[in-house]
Amino acid sequence: MKYIIIITQIIFYIKIIFIQYNKRKENHMFEIENLYNNQNISFTQKKKGFRVLEHEEDMSVSPYSAQTAFFCSEMNVKKRQLLCDLAEGDVTIQAGAMQWMLGNVNATTGIKGAGDLISKAFRGKVSGESIVKPEYTGDGLLMLEPTYKHLILIDLKDWNQSIVLDDGLFLACSSELKQKTVARSNLSSAVAGGEGLFNLGLEGDGIVCLEADCPKEELVEINLENDVLKVDGNFAIAWSGSLSFTVERSGKTLIGSAASGEGLVNVYRGTGKVLLAPVGNGNIMRNGFPGMQ
Repeated sequence: MKYIIIITQIIFYIKIIFIQYNKRKENHMFEIENLYNNQNISFTQKKKGFRVLEHEEDMSVSPYSAQTAFFCSEMNVKKRQLLCDLAEGDVTIQAGAMQWMLGNVNATTGIKGAGDLISKAFRGKVSGESIVKPEYTGDGLLMLEPTYKHLILIDLKDWNQSIVLDDGLFLACSSELKQKTVARSNLSSAVAGGEGLFNLGLEGDGIVCLEADCPKEELVEINLENDVLKVDGNFAIAWSGSLSFTVERSGKTLIGSAASGEGLVNVYRGTGKVLLAPVGNGNIMRNGFPGMQ
């Protein structure tokens, strides 16, 4: 008798899930052609409701830009976009990044009162990020604008639910992630290290999409276990929120630092991860290259 009750309850819950799924399908009264079945488009990454697509060739070229477009396609310089399925969770994006939205989609500022506005205004001012990051809810689709940069999806479960991003890398994330301002461990990090004093930090369970100059295949992931990483230059694009970041002399003394030829280095200390882009090229712009339309 006990097993019959359990089986009956399981069937009941399955029916509820099935009904909710059908209702969601009924709300989607649209069809999309030449996207999922487009031979010039390939989906390269997928994490939860986030999908990265690449345009294999730029077909919208003029005779004046055809040569540049050809060599771009040969060197893995492609237009990339992020497609978000809001049925799998709300999404927060960088201001101005939306290209189109389809179906039941609602856009909000994501500001939850005057205190939240002041907090976000301060965070945007000190970190260089946009003050307001639009938040999209519903169960439709959201497509972001194309970019020549590389899109990298990161699940914060793999980062112990906390990550800090280098300036200008944030593109989109799950709205349930908490955004915060992360300050350097000392003032010298901002003055001497060529870095800002504050960075954008994200906490919680969800996905973040980075817009980076370096492809995922070239990134170097370093796992620290109560250890120290010293980097000569601004090559770290993300690191665990548990790490301490400072700028220090490469040697124990000024003479030692001068002798090594390195001077000051960025230092990541503690337990966590650091993501390095050793061959990143900062010349790729969102709107393309000079001469490309």
